[in-house]
Amino acid sequence: MSDYLVKGLAFDGQVRAYAARTTQTVEEAQRRHHTWPIASAALGRTMTAGVIMGAMLKGDQKLTIKIEGGGPIGPILVDSNAKGEVRGYVTNPHIHFEQNAQGKLNVGKAVGNTGTLTVVKDIGLRDFFSGQVPIVSGELGEDFSYYFATSEQVPSSVGVGVLVNPDNSILAAGGFIIQLMPDTQEETIEKIEQKLKEIPAVSSLIQRGLNPEELLEEILGKGNVHFLETVPVSFSCNCSKGRFASAIIGLGKAEIKDMIEEDGQAEVHCHFCNEKYLFSKQELEELGKEAK
Repeated sequence: MSDYLVKGLAFDGQVRAYAARTTQTVEEAQRRHHTWPIASAALGRTMTAGVIMGAMLKGDQKLTIKIEGGGPIGPILVDSNAKGEVRGYVTNPHIHFEQNAQGKLNVGKAVGNTGTLTVVKDIGLRDFFSGQVPIVSGELGEDFSYYFATSEQVPSSVGVGVLVNPDNSILAAGGFIIQLMPDTQEETIEKIEQKLKEIPAVSSLIQRGLNPEELLEEILGKGNVHFLETVPVSFSCNCSKGRFASAIIGLGKAEIKDMIEEDGQAEVHCHFCNEKYLFSKQELEELGKEAK
């Protein structure tokens, strides 16, 4: 089944609701970056939150999430947009710890809880919107919930999860974001809070076969959600050899000449998708002619 997300309203417009299945998307990230389970979970949770947050944007708007929790996994960087496209990487993909007290991957220990979660939105204006909050747990779902409540003043519940197979491939991944509108009735809030305490981990619900619509109905109650839109989700990187060629030209003639004399070629690497692009001596010479 292909990955996708849904947008909806619940309880007669009192609640905004989003849910996504991201299993294949996180699997593609794992394949590209060769992440071990804890890194897969941390990156996958961030990518899932990122792609749902991207769905809150419009048109060509996009956002970047940076997690710097101070833990050994290092910074996590994720880009997403309003079209369901997401990409990301973790600085140290080969981190391993024993499971935590709940018998789960110890994402919090890997991410750390002494740094910040930063969201930068490019909404097509000259100035970007930037919000930053302290990391509260490193488990990421709680951290994104805190971001929404503190930086965007929107009471939200964020659930994100990744299950990893013994061979490091991704068994299930996905998540949800539930947001309360200013006029949400207290009775509705209590119902949602109680249900969130009762439901299993979101990744296990997806493993059971629940699709994004069923995931929201599990939380908000069948018949309470009006679905508005479905958006396909995929790992997508906009890097290309042409883009890197332009970057090399921007280095200037002297720098390109040094590349040719020292190595006779140049290899560039995209951190987001792990693709490598090789420029031969002849190609560098042609780029040097275009450089200032």
